[in-house]
Amino acid sequence: MLVKDLHHEELLELDPEGGVIRFAGQRALLLDAVAMGLLRQYLVENFGLTAARAVLTQFGFAHGWRMAAAMHKEFEWASPEEWRRAGPRLYTLEGLFRAQPGSDDPLSKKGAMLLASYEAEQHLLHFGRSDSGVCWTICGLMSGYVSHTAGEEIYVLEDRCLGQGDAGCHLIARTREEWGNEHAEELAFFDSGRLEESLDVSLSRVMATLKATEEKLRVHRRSLVHVVRDIEEPLGIVAQSPRMQHVIDLARRVAKVDATVLITGESGVGKERIARFIHDESTRAAGPFIAVNCGAITETLLESELFGHTRGAFTGAVSDRPGLFEAANRGTLLLDEIGEVSPGMQVKLLRVLQEREIRRVGENRSRPVNVRVLAATNRDLAEGIAEGRFRQDLYYRLKVVELNVPPLRDRRDDILPLARLLLAEAAVRMAREISGLTSQTADQLLRYDWPGNVRELENAMERAVALGRESRVDLDDLPEEVRQALPRPLPTGQNVQSLEEVEREYILAALKLNDGNRTRTAEQLRIGSATLYRKLKRYGDGNMV
Repeated sequence: MLVKDLHHEELLELDPEGGVIRFAGQRALLLDAVAMGLLRQYLVENFGLTAARAVLTQFGFAHGWRMAAAMHKEFEWASPEEWRRAGPRLYTLEGLFRAQPGSDDPLSKKGAMLLASYEAEQHLLHFGRSDSGVCWTICGLMSGYVSHTAGEEIYVLEDRCLGQGDAGCHLIARTREEWGNEHAEELAFFDSGRLEESLDVSLSRVMATLKATEEKLRVHRRSLVHVVRDIEEPLGIVAQSPRMQHVIDLARRVAKVDATVLITGESGVGKERIARFIHDESTRAAGPFIAVNCGAITETLLESELFGHTRGAFTGAVSDRPGLFEAANRGTLLLDEIGEVSPGMQVKLLRVLQEREIRRVGENRSRPVNVRVLAATNRDLAEGIAEGRFRQDLYYRLKVVELNVPPLRDRRDDILPLARLLLAEAAVRMAREISGLTSQTADQLLRYDWPGNVRELENAMERAVALGRESRVDLDDLPEEVRQALPRPLPTGQNVQSLEEVEREYILAALKLNDGNRTRTAEQLRIGSATLYRKLKRYGDGNMV
């Protein structure tokens, strides 16, 4: 038998009735590459990078050793070299990678160059670029296979990897003596003792992390109760103002049914938080909540992101990949910035909403999906319809119920409770002893218009915690634009000020903002200096400089 004679037709045996698949005479399983990537993610996040690498390396070694034994038993090879070189060919046929022609033997002087490694692809997907090689299972597979064929322990290591930004994965095989002490740390991942040690350390670290997290939550709870004990908030949403209470009431009611909801409002008002509230209050709360910013992705990529794609559908599609509609199955999908979607993509979204099924890019068959769709935008979609930028039929399909989240300037009753809540959260996060706001700071927060809404308020509180020198936030800790805001008198209830009182308060605030400089204040108020002096004298503040 020669390596070139190995083909799928002869290696793969399917028994549909018996539910058994055999590859090279051994029972095999078909596993999704993304599922293997999720397993890697779980191992790393729960047991640490060291333990995860040891597990996958030793799993690969055992698999490679068994495959070499099976190939020796199954076929009569023309030479030991053909038997050894059959390993990379087999793993190519299994879909683990693609070996560069003429460079598939890690024992050769130039090593083996692998392309399209599934392991590097999955590591990049779940963790991003690495500082070192990430093909741990593949190195284990090759090591086990080559060790069995050579009759001695040989270890395959990477010196280049797709996962760290290289053009391909370069594998080199050497004995432990040939690798020397320089690579002792990498070779340790093949030792069972390293695995046991890693798992012990990982379990100890997990226990310590859980204890630290519990203590952090207790401190966080105590801080929030101390600072914002007067706030009643549904799942992190402050709603003291009548308008916001109305929005929350509607959101709670519509959450009980599977209607599509369009959430509108200015940027930063908390549309995604309202969407999450609807999800958490719905019967789908146990399912996933996935949010995608449609405005941040090009049309071509957005289609693949939402609907998924099949292998070979376009350049770079090296494997089948489910989209976000499938990932959000039995849960909720938030299409944020829906007003930015192109007309072509709007047609495809309309079909999904009508038919409740998607079709992956490059695939002919449709797949049913069980997803609740929420949409959010800061654009006026009715105006977009009039201008021909947004489809009317999609608009009405999305707007079964519309929730308009008011800007912060229109819900001033929420500003101080929100500020205190955000301040407490930032103080816990930064481990700062900041307990509240001074009265002057609270007044100034109410004077500002907050064009950036809740997001701007959150940034202001985080800045105040980072720069604060005292236990309470002072005026100097606020951003400059907030400090410079002049009072905006608003009548509330029976508390209606006279025009003279409003004028007096405004003029004195402007004077204070200018550090008592009457000339600059008069210029800003567009009145003469003599007029300003006369008013100040009447107020009893004529001695101000």
